[in-house]
Amino acid sequence: MNIRTGIGAAGVAFVVFLSAAGAVRGDAPNDVRAATYPDADRIGAFAGTPPAAPAFVQGRQAGYVLSTADVVGSTGYGGEVIDVLVGVTNAGTITGALLRKHNEPILVIGIAERDLQSFVGGFAGFNVLVPTAGRLHHAAGAPDGIAGATVSSTVIQDAVVRAARAVLRSRAATQSGPTLKRDAYVKATWEALNADASIQRRRLTVADAAEKIDIGGDPNGLFIELYAALLTPARIGGNLLGARDHQRLFAALGADDNAVLIAADGYYSFKGRAYRKSGVFNRIQIVQGANTIPLYRDMYGNVDHLKADGSPQLREIARFVLAKETGFDPVQPWRLDLYVRDPAGDGSASLGVFSLDYRLPDAYIAAAPQTAIEVPPADTTRPLWQRIWESRRWQIAGVLGLLTVLTGVLVFQDQLVRYRRFRDLGRLAFLSVVLVWLGWYAGGQLSVLQVLTFAHALLGAFRWEHFLVDPLIFILWGYVAVTLLFWGRGVYCGWLCPFGALQELMNAAARRIGVPQLKVPFAVHERLWAIKYIIFLGLFAASLHTIREATLLAEVEPFKTAITMAFMRSWPFVLYVAALLAAGLFVERFFCRYLCPLGAALAIPARLRMFNWLRRRHQCGRECQICSERCTVQAIHPTGEINPNECIHCLECQTYYVDDHVCPPLVAKRKKLERRHALAAGQDIGAEVAQHD
Repeated sequence: MNIRTGIGAAGVAFVVFLSAAGAVRGDAPNDVRAATYPDADRIGAFAGTPPAAPAFVQGRQAGYVLSTADVVGSTGYGGEVIDVLVGVTNAGTITGALLRKHNEPILVIGIAERDLQSFVGGFAGFNVLVPTAGRLHHAAGAPDGIAGATVSSTVIQDAVVRAARAVLRSRAATQSGPTLKRDAYVKATWEALNADASIQRRRLTVADAAEKIDIGGDPNGLFIELYAALLTPARIGGNLLGARDHQRLFAALGADDNAVLIAADGYYSFKGRAYRKSGVFNRIQIVQGANTIPLYRDMYGNVDHLKADGSPQLREIARFVLAKETGFDPVQPWRLDLYVRDPAGDGSASLGVFSLDYRLPDAYIAAAPQTAIEVPPADTTRPLWQRIWESRRWQIAGVLGLLTVLTGVLVFQDQLVRYRRFRDLGRLAFLSVVLVWLGWYAGGQLSVLQVLTFAHALLGAFRWEHFLVDPLIFILWGYVAVTLLFWGRGVYCGWLCPFGALQELMNAAARRIGVPQLKVPFAVHERLWAIKYIIFLGLFAASLHTIREATLLAEVEPFKTAITMAFMRSWPFVLYVAALLAAGLFVERFFCRYLCPLGAALAIPARLRMFNWLRRRHQCGRECQICSERCTVQAIHPTGEINPNECIHCLECQTYYVDDHVCPPLVAKRKKLERRHALAAGQDIGAEVAQHD
């Protein structure tokens, strides 16, 4: 099933968001995060080369969000940017995609937003590391193309795959450090947590303390029994704080934030009382390598009691949040330094320091996820346009065959027009193929937008590969460029335009059933010609401001509705086309004659044509008006001249030119020869009779 596309409101929201923030952060709009990485707790800032934002799931870096325009410079027809925001896991699976920006002519208007979201969102679940051999449409999990926009959908698909692969390949080499396992909650007792070193402790007796400070009392008495634990893993924190309180705590923290538990029993207090005034816990601090982390009151949270089964009743229990900015690394060893000060009060003099070393058990540490980047097959490393050409080789062969037949018609037209019935039936058959196969099936409808896009590309950074992405359009334009110099605009307008073929075939059917044809007075007719040139100049002027405005105004062309999208559009567009086709039933090629901006654009360079293939006699327009009267598009002036700007090279007039039963000079010549032959025959008969007598 093919899916059509258009711009989504979520993309607009994201553009506003991105320009303000400069990166996707934890406060990103929910619809943006849901469209790109719905499972993410938070999306970090864009960084690195190529740029990408890390996505965190349950606090663990699980993938990335990236922009195809930033990573691979994705562009569509004529070099216009197509930007898709993509979420991808470390394993290469796309989690979501959002079309952020584009100016593709086929995608600008007339396509339902829900269809766009369905198409772009259809990438979810596709693994970009699966070799596609250049045939993404046929890869498992790849979304269907966009009906009527095959090239645009192929460009989007290629950009998504190449950009995701580039980001994963670049990050695979940098993800060498271990990561913290934030596993789901598993029930564990106090004894079990102590046994596997999830909780670590140090016991100091009075005698131990007396080694560094002068303190009296029972040497065997408990000075302090100090406990420390990392609360971030669910197995540790969920059991010590309770699963619900643990979830509530970390739901309010950033993905890279951590928390530690400090608890104690005995004579000495690790809290003291100075923090209530100064806000600093001056008896404890955390040290990790060269990083010393002081503990402040805004990091502190009181814990009434521990909830793991078998937990002792302790005198003091506290949790401290260590934000990402502190530089704390949960998988690296750290220590808790206890400063013993005046045990009787709040004296600031340090009398001794005791340390509790903490090393997270290996069970909570995972090796960094290494992205298994497979080297793409050789054909996927070629430029996109080459892969598109190969994938459409049968269509290319078909259009080349069609152009070969047409070239034969043009070159041998003098012989062909002598067989009027063959010419008439052959032309109708050819136009039927152009309409059904070239237009509706292969999408080979040219547009004035391509003329404007090419003109703008010449003024900017012109690159041929931008136009090579659509092989049929490129081949057709190449053929048109050549035939403009040899035959003029009529070759395309009269033989290769699918919408022109539709008009002519419908008019032929209308004539067959007796629909009356309206002949526009020539004085009015030649003034109506100017309308299409005015439309073209207006579109060109609008394109100088922005090509998007020109794209919207170019809906004056019915090609997208009637041919590219096969009438599958909303009713105002279909009604407009129906009105043009209805007018064409009474005035053949009504749109081509008076409104077509593409015809006007082709007529301008056609003035440079080097040959005149359409033959005329000096009697044309003087002694005879048959051709001017019977020309289906009134391209012949009453004075006999053929207007090359309006001629569609249908060869109708040339059939009359060689028909000695229609063309008066040939009729006279034929009758003269017949009389001469009759006279000669009569003389021969008379001679035979005389000889017999």
